[in-house]
Amino acid sequence: MKEIIYSRNAVYETLRAGRRQVFSIEVAEGVQEKGRVQEIMEMAKEQKIKLLRVPRAKLEKLHANHQGVAAEVSSYPYTDLTEIINLAHHQNEPLFVLLLDSLNDPQNFGTLLRTAEVVGVHGVIMPLARTVEVTPAVVNASSGASEHLLIAQWNLSQAIDVLKEAEAWIIGLEGSDQAQALEKTRLDGAIGLVIGSEGEGLHDLTRKKCDLLLKLPMKGKIESLNAAVAGSVALYLASLARKK
Repeated sequence: MKEIIYSRNAVYETLRAGRRQVFSIEVAEGVQEKGRVQEIMEMAKEQKIKLLRVPRAKLEKLHANHQGVAAEVSSYPYTDLTEIINLAHHQNEPLFVLLLDSLNDPQNFGTLLRTAEVVGVHGVIMPLARTVEVTPAVVNASSGASEHLLIAQWNLSQAIDVLKEAEAWIIGLEGSDQAQALEKTRLDGAIGLVIGSEGEGLHDLTRKKCDLLLKLPMKGKIESLNAAVAGSVALYLASLARKK
């Protein structure tokens, strides 16, 4: 199944990652061949990918944020949970996994994927249903970070059991009174960080499966951060703890 990736960073990172088959690349007429566009065109020539100049109006039909570039590619290459665990072993690092409990907003999903890639998670696990998938909108929102990540679609409850067998500590991010304060939580070992959905947070079964719940400190007047911001903060905190 084919799909269209749009925007300069998304197309560039798709080419750089080399995990999808790229059938063709379209560049809008009038776009200057410099910067990221030039790099895309050079990579297309090196990889012998069909490169087309097309009217800007054609790309406007795809998405308003096309930035003058689009690519026809194969579907997203989801991976296996075992491959994520093996990557941590290969890198001789404590397991670091992001689990997403039914996110529905592509922007939030993309933001979390971008942060996850930057801080070096070994993989991302998402449910089999009731969640946004890695669509072109998500690839764009992640600035192409999705193309470098190992992302598995899995039954979340079963995935947590497998991660626990791999000696990972499952930490659910939540703002309830039952959640543990940040200063009392160790984030430097093997962990699976679970982020709930935008509206409902963690589902009951997921919450019960967690070894502990983590609450981020809040000093302002608003009650909480959205899923993408809270998850990104927690990922960075875990990354810093691991470096120590």
